[in-house]
Amino acid sequence: MAAAAARLVIRDVTVVDPRDGSVQARQDVHIAGGLIESVGPRAEPPAGVRSVDGSGQFVVPGFADMHAHMHSHPLAGGDASGGFDLMLAHGVTGFRQMSGSARMLTERAAGTLVPADGPRLLAMPGAVLSPLNAGTAQAAVATVREQHAHGADFIKAALVTPEVFYAAQAECTRLGLPILGHLPAGIDVPRASGDGVRSVEHLGPGLPLLACCSAEQDEVRREAAAAARPGPKLPPAKLPFMEAIFDRVLRKIVINPVNISSPADIAVLEHAAATFDEGEAGALAARFVRDGTWQVPTLIRERTTQLCDDPVYRDDPALRYVAPSMLRDWSKAAAKYGQFPQESRDAFRAVYATLLILTRLLDAAGVKMLAGSDSGGAIWEIPGQALHQEFDELGQAGLTPLRVLQMTTWNAAEFLGRTDVMGTVTAGKYADLVLLRADPLESVGHLHQISGVVRDGRYYSHDELEGLKEKVAAARSVR
Repeated sequence: MAAAAARLVIRDVTVVDPRDGSVQARQDVHIAGGLIESVGPRAEPPAGVRSVDGSGQFVVPGFADMHAHMHSHPLAGGDASGGFDLMLAHGVTGFRQMSGSARMLTERAAGTLVPADGPRLLAMPGAVLSPLNAGTAQAAVATVREQHAHGADFIKAALVTPEVFYAAQAECTRLGLPILGHLPAGIDVPRASGDGVRSVEHLGPGLPLLACCSAEQDEVRREAAAAARPGPKLPPAKLPFMEAIFDRVLRKIVINPVNISSPADIAVLEHAAATFDEGEAGALAARFVRDGTWQVPTLIRERTTQLCDDPVYRDDPALRYVAPSMLRDWSKAAAKYGQFPQESRDAFRAVYATLLILTRLLDAAGVKMLAGSDSGGAIWEIPGQALHQEFDELGQAGLTPLRVLQMTTWNAAEFLGRTDVMGTVTAGKYADLVLLRADPLESVGHLHQISGVVRDGRYYSHDELEGLKEKVAAARSVR
């Protein structure tokens, strides 16, 4: 573990500004009290101040994973600390927690939810809106009010009907609370965007956005309505054991939601992908730009589910960081995916290829986007590494290295309304930094070449970061 330093200077480093891609070479970054004190031309540091040689290196703000589930389903048992160590080892100095509870909000307020030396918790909701707490419009409104009272930063929706989503959205607007998450099947996407959904996660997920981008939208929607299955029926009164049962069922689904696809579901998705129209996608993108609706593609999440049988995941050496219990769950889910006929798996691959195109078009149209991984239970996703895989997928989609850097730094600060303390390497900002051995503006792959990390003013060398990984591997081997 790196020793804490009251003062620190990173000497002779090239500072990259992710706002516009400008660079300043041969700069000294002075850090004190967990903040950047100053950035200026190279000079001799004051006596007694710890100095890190940054010559030949590039410094950028710490990476923000803007879609993670580090508490709801950590790597092993109830222990999320290994996930936090892996995030930090990969330069992830902050994250947006995408699921919560009243207990977690209370612990967050008390400062006990996340370890002080872990990545910074940037924002979190209460419990995700679901049939359990938002089975009706009335229940959804009550849940929104309750979470607002408990200090939730936003409301996340998933597995609710369009009617419930609209009701929750209206109450959020009244309270001045952002609502975001999964768009329900059958929802009017332009209406949800116009009514102020803050961000759409996972490009939908699934059909909502793809249907809007189809040259045969009406037919795709009719097919989707015919294929729709009723949601889970829950007792009118909440029973003590319901939450635990629902949570267990949901966790199995979350590992790979593709596995619950029926032949009819797959046929509709395949139809939407086959009739994808760039003109329709451009019109949808223009609507998002006009409404200020952000997107969090989580392409790596889509890839590990849609291409679940790719050997690159099954044979990944980094699986040594994952607890045996979770590996068993992932292996079972992968085996279930393998039971789909080849034509279905080909359809999933076509859908993913279409999502890459959609991501490129959204970016080209100026839609604001964030980098997120969905790590924390999702199949084949390892915290920290998964965000770097997301960088690669965004590059594969055609986004420039600067755009990818923006999505995990400046855009995150802008989305959160915290550009005063995040997003650039300038005086007054958090001392959460990543040092890179190569220019991140030349290649997305250069974002992987981490030589050091600063978190809240504490410097971790490359060897110390590797030590964090080895600590996680050792802990997993005894579970």
